[in-house]
Amino acid sequence: MAKQHYKLTKLELLLRIVFITVGAALVSIALEIFLVPNNIIDGGVVGISIIIAHLTGLPLGLFLFLLNVPFLIVGYKQIGKTFALSTLYGVTVMSIGTQLLHPVQALTSSNFLAPVIGGVILGIGVGLVIRFGGSLDGTEIVAILFNKKLPFSVGEVVMFFNLFILGSAGFVFSWDSAMYSLIAYYIAFKVIDMTLEGFDESKAVWIISEDAKEVGDAIMSRLGRGVTYLHGEGGFTGGSKRVIFCVITRLEEAKMKSIVQEHDPAAFLAVGNIHDVKGGRFKKRDIH
Repeated sequence: MAKQHYKLTKLELLLRIVFITVGAALVSIALEIFLVPNNIIDGGVVGISIIIAHLTGLPLGLFLFLLNVPFLIVGYKQIGKTFALSTLYGVTVMSIGTQLLHPVQALTSSNFLAPVIGGVILGIGVGLVIRFGGSLDGTEIVAILFNKKLPFSVGEVVMFFNLFILGSAGFVFSWDSAMYSLIAYYIAFKVIDMTLEGFDESKAVWIISEDAKEVGDAIMSRLGRGVTYLHGEGGFTGGSKRVIFCVITRLEEAKMKSIVQEHDPAAFLAVGNIHDVKGGRFKKRDIH
């Protein structure tokens, strides 16, 4: 009989809702109070939405929502139900926030302060949302899908998309705007890493558990990642230990922790950053 999926406690659910709300609200502030009024765009779906809103004169929040939803539907099996719902909620809050803040006057028109302050606020907001199990941009979902068929990492695919989108700002606004957008994007990227305490595109995970087989099977079926069982020996006890090794993306860490917590709350879990993944079969299967 299949084991029921781990459900978030009321406190965990409340914290997730609160911090995703705060993160999405901060992104709305960064966009409407600092970046968009100064013709500075972000990467990904947000950047595309800003460009389309500028060309059509329609509300930015409308495109933030409409352009993200198809990616969530297409990538549902790749990202899982909990992550999809968290992302949908975050995108909805962000879209509503930008609509409510649109009439508010920009706090600065400085070519220095707008990308710097806007980039910092944007990075903190996005970092909070990712840290608590969601996302605000369908680009990473698309990158995960392409990662299955192309010899490029998720980070490389995202970078390609974003450079193309940020470069488009030069044609739509001005080349000064494109360069300021690159500055804002770089700052936001660094602040996201700081907010996430050094999260990177790929993470190495080591798990020592008395129920290693059960935990490993759950990771493979629930997260869609392959695992490797290593044999170790306890330094103090001298007893035989079974170690699970796995490589995941940064967006999967929250779900990984919940799976381990569900099957063995006493398990030892260590997560480390990986800057590059080559060779092997670092592939993603459908999850649930």
